[in-house]
Amino acid sequence: MIPQVEWHRVAALDELPEGRTKTVTVGTVSLALVHFEGQYSAMDNRCPHQGGPLGEGSIETGVDGKCWLRCPWHGWDFDPLTGQPPGGHEDTGQKLYPVEVRDDGVYVGVESEVPHETTVTDVMAETMVNWGVKRVFGMVGHSNLGLADALRRQTLDDKLHYIGIRHEGAAAFACSGYAKLSGKPAACLTIAGPGATNLMTGLWDAKVDRAPVLALTGQVQTQVFGPGAFQDIDLSSAFEAVTRFSQSVLPSSNHAELMSLACKNAIVERDVAHLIFPDDTQTLPAGDAKAQTPQGRLGATTIAPDEVATQTAMNAIANAKRPLIIVGYGAREAMAPILELAERLQAPVVTTFKAKGQVSDFHPNAGGVLGRSGTPIASWFMSECDLIIALGSSFSNHTGIEKKKPIIQVDFEAMQLGKFHPVDYPVLGEIGRTVAGWLQNLPATTATENQLPELAERWVAWRKEKESRRGDDLGRGISSAAVFGALTEVAPADAVLSVDVGNNTYSFGRYFECREHRVLMSGYLGSIGFSLPAAMGAWCATQDFEEYAGRKVISISGDGGFGQYLGDFTTLVKYNMNITHVLLHNGELGKISKEQRAGEWDVWETDLHNPNFSEFAQLCGAMGIRVTDPGELENALRTALAHDGPALVEIMTDAELV
Repeated sequence: MIPQVEWHRVAALDELPEGRTKTVTVGTVSLALVHFEGQYSAMDNRCPHQGGPLGEGSIETGVDGKCWLRCPWHGWDFDPLTGQPPGGHEDTGQKLYPVEVRDDGVYVGVESEVPHETTVTDVMAETMVNWGVKRVFGMVGHSNLGLADALRRQTLDDKLHYIGIRHEGAAAFACSGYAKLSGKPAACLTIAGPGATNLMTGLWDAKVDRAPVLALTGQVQTQVFGPGAFQDIDLSSAFEAVTRFSQSVLPSSNHAELMSLACKNAIVERDVAHLIFPDDTQTLPAGDAKAQTPQGRLGATTIAPDEVATQTAMNAIANAKRPLIIVGYGAREAMAPILELAERLQAPVVTTFKAKGQVSDFHPNAGGVLGRSGTPIASWFMSECDLIIALGSSFSNHTGIEKKKPIIQVDFEAMQLGKFHPVDYPVLGEIGRTVAGWLQNLPATTATENQLPELAERWVAWRKEKESRRGDDLGRGISSAAVFGALTEVAPADAVLSVDVGNNTYSFGRYFECREHRVLMSGYLGSIGFSLPAAMGAWCATQDFEEYAGRKVISISGDGGFGQYLGDFTTLVKYNMNITHVLLHNGELGKISKEQRAGEWDVWETDLHNPNFSEFAQLCGAMGIRVTDPGELENALRTALAHDGPALVEIMTDAELV
């Protein structure tokens, strides 16, 4: 069949001066349109050397006295009208397209677009979707265009959703927040070089908190790979420490299998998997290659504990008078049987900071958060217990689990058992299954005392103390107790709360009382700037998974943390993300000032020069409210939370009232 030529108007008659060239696009075809010696020509815009844009070049006189169209990248020359080179580097010239000068402009004839030929990245993108990846956060750029087009085709088929971010670090944190809420991986897309390296902090956050993430990074062309070309760095070495799996996608690779292995490592190991895509590999024809699925490649993870180990632990529980249950982030999927056990033992349940919200603070057995960001209630019961039942906890030094107490530790990862010090009763097994076994086999009568009346009394005392702190006023701003007391009153009971790092975080742990909330934080890495991009990821998870649909997403940070990814507030507006950001503005890195004082250092360089953040939010196209009076807090928060779209509540706070 003879291809049909379609004519397209590409320029007005007076648009391109004599002796000039410009880039024009017809459909997906990029052309260099040339006006030279009263004639027009149109040729393939890509220089055969390294793809330089001839339409951005210039017509110059060569040493031979002849005029040449010169590539702006490396100076390769072509005849302005025929596209032929002067010789010495290419045997054939540029492809020419027919040109007609009509009364209303310059027209170029381009053959009807041929059907798309499936590429290796098409196969890999389809494989990724088959493994359950629903969301990509990233930035499209010059070294990932072929891969980006494959992802675009999946979005056109409504199999994938894409969020274009302003900074690659925000993409990695968004993936981390997405995975921490849903347990499912999202992907982040970058170019080579700086785009890839910008992912590092967010990927480390995901890695140390065991959140599955897929990183897809572009790379320079294989012909300049290694010697140190523009934006060429050794990505394999750069990502080695932060990834569980990292491989380059080469022409000879089994492309679908590479993507399957990347997805499997992310999901099974709950870690970071990474694929490197050289630019020229991305558009290779796929041939007969087909996308893969996870069918037959994943097994059940409900590991049953050893009978002897669980019986020994159960005997210790039956003989304890004052057992204390400590719940870590690893137990988040097993809270129903854990609470049933607590009710049966009439024992308090306290959480690590990362696990805040896994038990409602209004549950009769709840004791709040243990450790530096915790409550005096949890600290008291830690001191008075005679047995610790630690479920899915990593024994962080911030949590402060007393290692001299008798300890039962249950975890589904063998390396976590007794990781920092010996425990009396290590039990390897899936937590929900282990606790369910205890419930079935514990004797009807145990030695445990009813600790719930004492627990209730201590909550009354602590809430009275918190209420008194809400009124603290040194004349320099609103207290954190007032902020989080008000947020406790107005936040939807099932909201997802993404919390940053700093004094705002410690105050949140101490003063905010959870109901059915989910709390996301940068746990082990403790990275400032986490909250806003992680909230973006969490909001996307509420769109992608039915079990989280309709849940309000709230981001909480100080002014230091918000400034880290300030530009991506516009991303919230672009995609109309229904996120409310609560910003505690005290004009300094308050936590660092406090640490300098505690270490008897001079307070130095912790002050911040800030804009009016509420006005900034409005300039971005979002709702912005500034609060200077504690009496305005609840109304301002209610207004922002009711807004259907991004909103920011800037609260002028006192750095000392934390």
